[in-house]
This record gives sequence, structure tokens and C-alpha cells, in this order.
Amino acid sequence: MTSPDSPRERIPTLWEAKLAADPGHSSWYIERFRGLVADGMDIVGEGRTIDAMVPRGSRILDAGCGFGRVGGYLASVGHIVVGVDVDPTLIEAAREDHPAATWITGDLAELDLAAHGIPQPFDAIVCAGNVLPFAAPSTRGEILARFARHLAPGGRAVVGFGTDREYAVPEFLGHVDAAGLVPELLLSTWDLVPYRADADFIVAILRRAAD
Repeated sequence: MTSPDSPRERIPTLWEAKLAADPGHSSWYIERFRGLVADGMDIVGEGRTIDAMVPRGSRILDAGCGFGRVGGYLASVGHIVVGVDVDPTLIEAAREDHPAATWITGDLAELDLAAHGIPQPFDAIVCAGNVLPFAAPSTRGEILARFARHLAPGGRAVVGFGTDREYAVPEFLGHVDAAGLVPELLLSTWDLVPYRADADFIVAILRRAAD
């Protein structure tokens, strides 16, 4: 029988399940976005929103950073960026394309950056690109709780995802509350359109309840 103090078994993310079914998906994903950049497409809108929220030189955590699309931009404009993603292929691409930031392979449900020698809290956390819907459903609340623990006083976490991805907004907001976070503002796009109940996307700007 497992004792209460035994480490719990890690639950794989839905992204990892996708990779198990299609091992080449990460490489396809990286090349798809590199191709968009080569074609002159704007893929950093989320980064501009975060940049507008904090002073230059802020500490920013890119949670579920992928290949560094958002965090790489934020590092390029002068912020101190740490990115975390469960997919080592994406992290390797982030290191290659955006060496100014720090990139770490890890599960957000086990987020503990002090264990990686990064004890300082963050002025902002950005979680873009449907990261939470791709997490294991039973870990989504824990991920938000770990965001709260990694925020500096007055810091904010910004989480965006599609509302059609089997993570209902009321469930998300329940997890937000249980994590000790409070919604400051709900939007339906990263370019600041107010949230409506029929929106197909949500961007939630969250602060710690204690602040």
C-alpha cells in the first residue's frame, strides 16, 4: 500500500498522449510556425499584451512555452524570461531560436523553479496557446495553484485558451478560486475585446487573492 508521504505518480499530459500517437507532431508544429514567421506573419500578439502590462526588465514566466514563440519575443524586448514546457523537442527549439531566455523541460503540475536554482518570483506569468486544456484534466487546478506560488506580490498571471476544448469556463474559474487567485479582467481575445459568455476564447488576467 502506498503511504501518504510517497511521491504521487505523475499523470501524463494530453499533449504527451498526442505525441505518443504521433511522435512527429512536435517537429511539424515547430516548422509550421517557423514557416509563418518566414512568411511575415505576426505570431507574438500575446507577447505584446504581456509587455504592455509590466515595466521593462520584468521577470516573466512563460508557462507551457512551447518553442518560445511568446517568451522569446518578451526576452527580445528586454524582459528576464524563464520558459517551462513538458515537451523536450519544443524546449530544444526554444533554446536554439531564443538563447536570451532560460528554457526548462518540466510538467507545470510539478512546477518548482526553486528546485532549478530560480527562487525569485515573477512579475507576470503568461500561459498562452491552449496549455491548460492540454494538461491532464485532474492537474489543472494544481497548475493554477503553482502559478499563484510563483507570482511576486502584485504580479499577475494571464491564461488564455479556447472554450471549445473540454475545459469549461465555470470549471476554470472554480480552479482559479481554489488556487487563491482572483480574476481582475476577463477578455475574449489577446487584443483586449471584453469577454462574453458566448465567446470561443477566454483570456483571464489573474492576481493573487492575498495581494
